[in-house]
Amino acid sequence: MWLLAELYHTLPEAGDLDKPKLVFFFDEAHLLFNDASKAFLQQVEQVVRLVRSKGVGVYFVTQSPKDVPSDILAQLGHRVQHALRAHTPDDATALKAAVRTYPRTEFYDLEETLTSLGIGEAVVTALDPRGVPTPVVAARLIPPTSRMAPLTPDELQADIRHSDLLAEYGTPVDRERAREMLAARLESPGRGGQASAPDGRGGQASAPAKMSTGAKIGSAIVAALGTTVARSVGRALVRGVLGGLLGGKASRRTSRTRW
Repeated sequence: MWLLAELYHTLPEAGDLDKPKLVFFFDEAHLLFNDASKAFLQQVEQVVRLVRSKGVGVYFVTQSPKDVPSDILAQLGHRVQHALRAHTPDDATALKAAVRTYPRTEFYDLEETLTSLGIGEAVVTALDPRGVPTPVVAARLIPPTSRMAPLTPDELQADIRHSDLLAEYGTPVDRERAREMLAARLESPGRGGQASAPDGRGGQASAPAKMSTGAKIGSAIVAALGTTVARSVGRALVRGVLGGLLGGKASRRTSRTRW
């Protein structure tokens, strides 16, 4: 829901598209609404109602319509309802409530139809081009034409060759890495692979003539960090001097602001 809200606030208006650009499926939707606060439900209702204008569709997948709050259920246009069973008085009450939410039809006794549907069967209603719910139809659903097995190498290469993304992502790009850039800088002419540092007695202590690439990169990183720390200390000193010149009150105000 956070991602859906971010898309709502970020994406431009797309209007009434024939096909959404992106679709969210919330499987086991009752888990989304269990113990949900009132503020959260209001946010979900607002996003579901308005995100469609951004070209985003939302589907809630659950066992029974009663699993989705009525205010959110009222925002849904397309409905695919599989069989509902009424084994208990509560189930029977929920079945009658679900039937009342469908458009009226003269062709089906929905209460009887919903309890007699088999595997792969469902009653379906959608919105027509004018935004009006279509009459309820009992239908057989076409199963997905997929398989639970990996692609063979030939099938994978065929899919890649016919992909629309091949023009953009089909050419391998070997970009220069930060490690390579640092190593090239350290090994550039003029440095001679040597590094020197103060020896604590006013002189210079030479580093070993031969350093591994990792050691050279480490030295460069340490030097960069030292420069960063020095700049931070310098800025702090400048602020302290300016604060003293402008008066103690300004200095104290700067300190409070910084804390």
